[in-house]
Amino acid sequence: MPVVILVGLKLIFVAFIYIFVWQIARAIAAHLGSGQTHSKKKPGVGLVVVRSETQSGMNVNVRDSVVLGRSDEADILLEDVYASEFHIRLVNADGHITLHDLGSTNGTYVNGRRVTSPLDLNRGDAVQIGKTVMEVT
Repeated sequence: MPVVILVGLKLIFVAFIYIFVWQIARAIAAHLGSGQTHSKKKPGVGLVVVRSETQSGMNVNVRDSVVLGRSDEADILLEDVYASEFHIRLVNADGHITLHDLGSTNGTYVNGRRVTSPLDLNRGDAVQIGKTVMEVT
């Protein structure tokens, strides 16, 4: 009888390992798949500030490269105390805008996810810097 119990426990342990590996594979696939859904959207050409204490409605056109931040030396001044002096760089290459976080203190968020590497933006994406929220147009 104890041998049967040990074999049963081994089978249950192996089943748990397979379930664990399956869950990890699903999480990786979902993460990789989220980037693929973005590629189906149309590329954006600019941003409009949709939520800000002082800059709502401001348009940001991205022709080549533009830096947004709290510094007077940034291309676009963000009036947000949570923005870094040079917070992000937006680069337009062939009609596709790529967002680069410039090592900001409080981070940059696109659609609620923190940006950790350069990210292609698509029309409708929400970019958040501090309390300022912009939408890609």
